[in-house]
Amino acid sequence: MKNSIVFLFLFFCESLLSQNAYEISSKDFQNNLNKEFLDPKESPLDKEDFKKFKGLDFFPINEKFIVKAKLVKSENEKEFEMKTTTDRLPKYIKYGELSFEIEGKSFRLNVYKNISLSLKSGYEDYLFIPFFDLTNGNETYIGGRYIDFRIPKEFNNVIIDFNKAYNPYCAYNHKFSCPLVPLENNLEIEIKAGVKKFH
Repeated sequence: MKNSIVFLFLFFCESLLSQNAYEISSKDFQNNLNKEFLDPKESPLDKEDFKKFKGLDFFPINEKFIVKAKLVKSENEKEFEMKTTTDRLPKYIKYGELSFEIEGKSFRLNVYKNISLSLKSGYEDYLFIPFFDLTNGNETYIGGRYIDFRIPKEFNNVIIDFNKAYNPYCAYNHKFSCPLVPLENNLEIEIKAGVKKFH
């Protein structure tokens, strides 16, 4: 009995520390995103918005939207041209499919690899998750949001952190060319996490 109590206590502590680590990672991501937007050399903001900019508006970090997922790698996928907000048609390939649950409901998202970006040093394992959810057009950008992702070591135990969801640059400045979210990556749930809409 005593050993069982100790085990449960240690398990609880480990889970709590792990959750805190993810929340710290979420906060670090958001702080770094703000630093990028406040840097005149990096910021996507136009001159007028940059003058008034003090920081992005985020939902409060919510552990409910740090979810465990399973990634199933796609087979025999062909490269395709992903539509963007301009005439630009970058080549992508579907890398796999993530399955996960939020509030007891099951969801799926396709994960994509940018062909040209994956050839650059430091981006060989970079993946891209564009998605819609039920907050778009209200609390978040109408065109959907993105999450950066890396090829995981273990496909059966993947973490998706929606607190790291961010807007495409087109949400801030029309001069940018941004990938459009594929219709199949539409989540029928409100993802109240990550960056809110700009204006």
